[in-house]
Amino acid sequence: MAAPAAYSLTRQVFLRGLAVIYLIAFLSLWVQIDGLIGINGILPIKTLLQEAHSVWGPERYWRLPTLCWLNSGNSFLHFQCALGSLAALAAGAGFVQLPAFVLMWVLYLSLCVAGQDFLEFQWDILLTEVGFLAILFSARGAAPPSRTILWLLRWLVFRVMFMSGVVKLSSGDPNWRNWTALQYHYWTQPLPTWTSWFAAQWPPKFQHFSCGVVFFFELIIPPLVFGPRLLRLVAFWAIIFFQLLIAATGNYGFFNLLTIVLCFTLPDDRFWRRLLRRKSPAAAEGAPPRWRRYVVIPIAAALLAITIPEFVDAFRYGISWPTPLPELARWAGPLRSANGYGLFAVMTTTRSELMIEGSDDGLTWKAYSFKWKPCDVMQPPSFTTPHMPRLDWQMWFAALGGPNDSPWLFSFMQRLAEGSPDVLNLLADNPFPDHPPQYVRAVMYDYQFTNRFERAATGAWWRRSEPRFFGEISRREP
Repeated sequence: MAAPAAYSLTRQVFLRGLAVIYLIAFLSLWVQIDGLIGINGILPIKTLLQEAHSVWGPERYWRLPTLCWLNSGNSFLHFQCALGSLAALAAGAGFVQLPAFVLMWVLYLSLCVAGQDFLEFQWDILLTEVGFLAILFSARGAAPPSRTILWLLRWLVFRVMFMSGVVKLSSGDPNWRNWTALQYHYWTQPLPTWTSWFAAQWPPKFQHFSCGVVFFFELIIPPLVFGPRLLRLVAFWAIIFFQLLIAATGNYGFFNLLTIVLCFTLPDDRFWRRLLRRKSPAAAEGAPPRWRRYVVIPIAAALLAITIPEFVDAFRYGISWPTPLPELARWAGPLRSANGYGLFAVMTTTRSELMIEGSDDGLTWKAYSFKWKPCDVMQPPSFTTPHMPRLDWQMWFAALGGPNDSPWLFSFMQRLAEGSPDVLNLLADNPFPDHPPQYVRAVMYDYQFTNRFERAATGAWWRRSEPRFFGEISRREP
């Protein structure tokens, strides 16, 4: 009889890979955090905490679980990013992994709460959920990994992938139903890359075929993660290949890398020894700690009680769940460690871009340039991965709605009218280097990729419409 599969090496490969993702996330946020949520940022965390204090009273600490209750200044925000980065380096090197993963989860949750609109992306909640499971997957000494937590990590891989396919169909979006969605995706996604332009030139029949490929990877492959070893390895390579394809034509921060690292839990030690050319097996495993069953089983049951309804609800069956389940989900919600997933449920078929302009007289306007989002039609879209430029991403969401749908946008404009250096650092340039403008406005353009003939003739990557007024503020005089 063959010996049961071992997963100690699998655990180490996964944990060290996750530590790298944490490091990327902390460093990427660190260089933006002052302008996003600092004292003179777009959405100062201090303002949010003051409002929560007056509205919720003592309940505020659970509703907003952030260390910023201790200090909401810029230095403490930097301290959290720096401490998280150091913990990630330690965990990646294999030192004090259990305390390091506890610290990283606490710090990233704290920063996600403090980040408000700027840290509510799916990869942020995915990192908090993976990070929470990693704490339970870590162990001191030679104790074997928990098979329960290993299964929950695979359950998470399955949900991230499968729910992305389900929501596309359950939304009723005609572009997914008739397989034309990818004719729009490459140029309407939040931050395209220069390779997106080339992908958008593919003929309609190939775009239809590509849509079928998406459904294959998101609906057919994910169930294999629960299969026997050979099928799990098929899922391992297939999901990694699919994530690399996505990353090759779009900017999604660390999401694709995080999903790949999550897939590291699918193979066993025998696979990793061959891949990493380790000839001898790991040292003999010791007995699991006695406390594990008393901690892991209740937590696993609670996570399933929250995530199974989230998963089923993606099919839109309209099930009325027993009251304790929604209450448990509501109670655990602030921890962001049991979530629903699914990207691009409805495909946008047009692209609107907000441009921010300033003026001293209300007649002559100068545009602010962003570092990453489309602005100059002659400028090729660029790769940002694994960096996550959060303001540029939020500008895409703001353009999908009206002026009242993104209150943070007018706070952003007000900071520009005040000449906030922290906010200006988020931009590519400042057209008012000597003084802030008297007026700041937002105008909207419709953008679309040029075709091959237009680009050959003009060199432009984009074509855009005439501007439409979106909103305006004037500088508040002292």
